[in-house]
Amino acid sequence: MAIPQVASGGDLFLAKKGRLARVRGRKKPLSDRWATPAPLTEREEAEAARLMEHRQKVIRITLANRGFRSVFQPIVELGSRGVVGAEALTRFEMTPARSPDLWFAEAKEVGLGVELEMAALRSALDQLSQLPSGLYLSLNASPDTMMSEEFRETVAEAPAERVVLELTEHDSVEDYGLLQTTVTRLRSKGVRLAVDDAGAGFSSFRHILNLRPDIIKLDVALTRGIDADPARRALGSAMLAFGLDAYNASIVAEGIETEAEFKTLRGLGCRFGQGYYLGRPGTLRSSLVA
Repeated sequence: MAIPQVASGGDLFLAKKGRLARVRGRKKPLSDRWATPAPLTEREEAEAARLMEHRQKVIRITLANRGFRSVFQPIVELGSRGVVGAEALTRFEMTPARSPDLWFAEAKEVGLGVELEMAALRSALDQLSQLPSGLYLSLNASPDTMMSEEFRETVAEAPAERVVLELTEHDSVEDYGLLQTTVTRLRSKGVRLAVDDAGAGFSSFRHILNLRPDIIKLDVALTRGIDADPARRALGSAMLAFGLDAYNASIVAEGIETEAEFKTLRGLGCRFGQGYYLGRPGTLRSSLVA
């Protein structure tokens, strides 16, 4: 179902993290760039509210019409090339056409982030029964979603030993104590925890240090071109040693796209990986062919 686009006026208003920001088409003089922005006029506030309402409507229609589908990318043991699991990803079929991360980011900005993540998570879990025994399903969730009661109830109904939860949030976590309590409760039932995008920024390292994950996923920025870059190889090797020595965690290298990257990572001692070279996202059945 197509969603009508909002015509842009002279100013575009974006609502982010509860604050209204005005983005103008012209550059401000240097002397004005750090000045306190002028208060919004009544007309500007009305336009901002209209845009927020429209953005919420887009997400609500997407939820109501299930305007998305789950696809699955294989996670592979690099030595044998055997599939050990599959990561569930979401593809949106509504307009505006944009990447999944932008859909989830906008849902969060308009207060519907947990609802959209939960809908995507349930879509993936509905297909878990099709996954051969012995393989796990990796599900993405932000801290806000993990700490919701709806999430805990939904995951409790799944076979815990076959579920890996990937913590995806890049923003700082305000209450690690509450998140740790949630993670401990899930682990007691057999669920494993993965931290996504390790090496991409400070937040992922804080997640690792505070939550002691079972699986650490190396960010694509680290694995991309690792065969030709001594600095990436050194950092990759350090991350492997850190994960294994400090936490006895499994390391999964994301974004492997070439044979050279694959061979380099395997040579460094990385046991698991995923990426287009090993298998593209697809239906659950097709994703098992690595």
